[in-house]
Amino acid sequence: MDFPVPGRRRETTRVLHDIDLDVPEARLTAVVGPSGSGKSLLLLCTAGLEQATAGSIEILGTDVLSLSPRKRASFRSENVGFIFQEYNLVSSLTVEDNIALPARLAGHRVPKARVGEAMARLGIAQHARQRPDRLSGGERQRVAVARVVANQPRVVFADEPTGALDLKSGHVVLDWLQALPAQGTTVLMVTHDPHAAARADRVVVMGSGRVHAVLPGGDPHAVGDAVLTARAEDEAGEQAS
Repeated sequence: MDFPVPGRRRETTRVLHDIDLDVPEARLTAVVGPSGSGKSLLLLCTAGLEQATAGSIEILGTDVLSLSPRKRASFRSENVGFIFQEYNLVSSLTVEDNIALPARLAGHRVPKARVGEAMARLGIAQHARQRPDRLSGGERQRVAVARVVANQPRVVFADEPTGALDLKSGHVVLDWLQALPAQGTTVLMVTHDPHAAARADRVVVMGSGRVHAVLPGGDPHAVGDAVLTARAEDEAGEQAS
């Protein structure tokens, strides 16, 4: 994928290179790598939130690059859920209204009982009528996860979902991300944390805009070593250039 170079007309820089990646259905896949390795951009391109300049991206058998912006947005609202480090909650809505919002935007209604069940499962039922600015960061991220649980999307993209959380809140969020595949949901998570990445079924290690390695989950030390190797190769490449 190419991006324009600020201040230089008609000049671009290549950010992602020769990515060929298959994300297994109903599994949790983590993407990890050094800062600037392209992991978040890979997630945004895969989700259709950034426009890739070449290649193809398929979600649930649909080539999202072939869709118009309107149809792409409609496809996402029907099939995709998001969990971001910034929570992406609407400050003027209550917790329960935030959870129900994606379905409302797609022209559907989530049963109130399902919203209540999602809040109860994430331990935030007592905050149902509160607005997000009255909650802690961990509670707001639980709202974001409850929104996914209640709306039951087929695919979930999570970009640094525990990056701004304390250890306890981070574990709660990771527990629920791990639980989503059991209900048939495919999860692609970007993280900088080898321990969080190791909780995935599969770990993709990025380096210099490329897939450096693909590992099974379960071993944070192996993930950490792969990230260090990718960083060393990045630095060696920068010195050579």
